Amino acid sequence: MRFTKRFAAAVVAVCGAAAGLVACGNGDSTDSAGTTGNTAAGDEGSLVIYSGRSEDLVAPLIADFTEETGIDVEVRYGSTAEQAQLLLTEGDASPAHVFLSQEAGALGLLEDQGMLTELPAETIASVAEGFSSEENQWVGVTGRARAVAYDSETVTEEEAPATIADMVDPKWKGQIGVAPGNASFLAFVTAMRVTEGEDATREWLEALAANEPKTYKKNGDILEAVDKGEIRVGLINHYYWYAAAAEQGTDMRAQLKFGEAGDLAGLVNATGVGILTKGAGRADAQAFVDYLLSEAGQTYFAQKTFEYPLVTGVAGPEGVPPLESLSAPDVDLAKLGTVEESAALVDEAGLTVD
Repeated sequence: MRFTKRFAAAVVAVCGAAAGLVACGNGDSTDSAGTTGNTAAGDEGSLVIYSGRSEDLVAPLIADFTEETGIDVEVRYGSTAEQAQLLLTEGDASPAHVFLSQEAGALGLLEDQGMLTELPAETIASVAEGFSSEENQWVGVTGRARAVAYDSETVTEEEAPATIADMVDPKWKGQIGVAPGNASFLAFVTAMRVTEGEDATREWLEALAANEPKTYKKNGDILEAVDKGEIRVGLINHYYWYAAAAEQGTDMRAQLKFGEAGDLAGLVNATGVGILTKGAGRADAQAFVDYLLSEAGQTYFAQKTFEYPLVTGVAGPEGVPPLESLSAPDVDLAKLGTVEESAALVDEAGLTVD
């Protein structure tokens, strides 16, 4: 069954016709709603944020925002795929003013559906080129690179996959881990569709499925499996490894390899934020976007999550290769909105979470 349909059915069953903030979701992130602060002058009611980033990650940052601005905030947490689908289901009835996304594709999907509003030119200009919407309707917050975690006890760095072709080599049969329903993986597949075409992407997914991969819900689960020796390699985002290494030390069993220059294995995607149509004209919504792109907001992500700041002049995460050194493939992130089509191809290939 198609991932987006599975998710939509769950939303309807658990949440019903959502007319207010709800707390439902899958295991991809912590799910809850919280309220802090005071209402900004001139804005009616609290600022409502739908966050596709987990509560344990961004709640401290949102608390800092409220403390600095005094703005009252209500947050609904869930996976990015869930939040995007819920927004589509709710339509004009959604209470949300702002959508904070784990990746660009979900923002592109909402943009294509006319659910986002145009951001100020100065907001778009504040981030590195290529990390915002062509129509200025969403802006990147941080960058994250696709990478391969490998079991250093059974795989050398040289042997670990460096290209998308390497990833489907038969030698990894039963020993590679992926998260087929995760927003980052779907964005990766979408980037492949955009750059390589539908047929080539279908063939790649079929080759991956033929390798009988171990499937997981989250990138963190994949990294843990590699570190335990349960699988030999796994496809993740770079910052999961650096966050784990900060706690366990860099000599842990699971090691990390970035993709070959110019290959999709090294795709750099972006987390991002957009103001929904209900938030148009709200000063508190723009204030939240500005805070994410402020030095304080960018530094928070660099230090806490090891993601790449997208605002010039903000120091990158310690110990992580500089973003400009990765030679990422030339992919227009603004074209990653067709995630539903990608989910259909993933399901067609038979890749589902165990």
